[in-house]
Amino acid sequence: MDFILGIFKLYIERFSFFFELLIQHIMLSAIAILFTTIIGITLGIYITRNKKIASIVLGVNNFIYTIPSIALFGFLVAISGIGNTSALIALTVYGVLPIIRNTYVGINEVDSQVIESAVAMGSTDRQLLFKVQLPLALPVIIAGFRIMVVMTIALAGIASFIGAGGLGVAIWRGITTNFPEMTAAGSILVALLAVIVDYFLGLVEKKAKSKAIGTRKKGDTKK
Repeated sequence: MDFILGIFKLYIERFSFFFELLIQHIMLSAIAILFTTIIGITLGIYITRNKKIASIVLGVNNFIYTIPSIALFGFLVAISGIGNTSALIALTVYGVLPIIRNTYVGINEVDSQVIESAVAMGSTDRQLLFKVQLPLALPVIIAGFRIMVVMTIALAGIASFIGAGGLGVAIWRGITTNFPEMTAAGSILVALLAVIVDYFLGLVEKKAKSKAIGTRKKGDTKK
């Protein structure tokens, strides 16, 4: 009980400190999520059009995913130095796998009859992608995006180990000074941020699924 009270006391007494770290954490995660989304969706679409290299891209991503985050952070420090740059690179590298995979799987799972109908109606490859395949694949893509976002927020918590900002600063400071309340306070905020964001993304995913199902039913009615 004293431990829990100590955490709440810490939040009250050092509110500005934790608020600043929270903003840093959100900014670091948001930038990494932006880069990851752009790279992941672009590569995911590309390998659906070039399936010969799909296994290579997915294989390389799977391999990178097995590398411990601390090891990757340490490797990047030797290349890009200490700070946010190395953290952003590591977070982006780790985050692209679920986006690439879900984009690839989502587009490939679009009903072939729907695609054939769109082609028969004179759709170009660009129209087919943006007006048929991506809208129908959106629930799967969002599911991958949701996984990536939660993972990025969590991994950003250890970015302070290489000099980046964010709530990891509080965690690291608590560990190095043997101050468990500080470590717990930082960890709780990271977890709460991830849970809140995941909840809202879950609502978006549910809405996208309903819309996609409605689109499919409408297409079936027309046939």
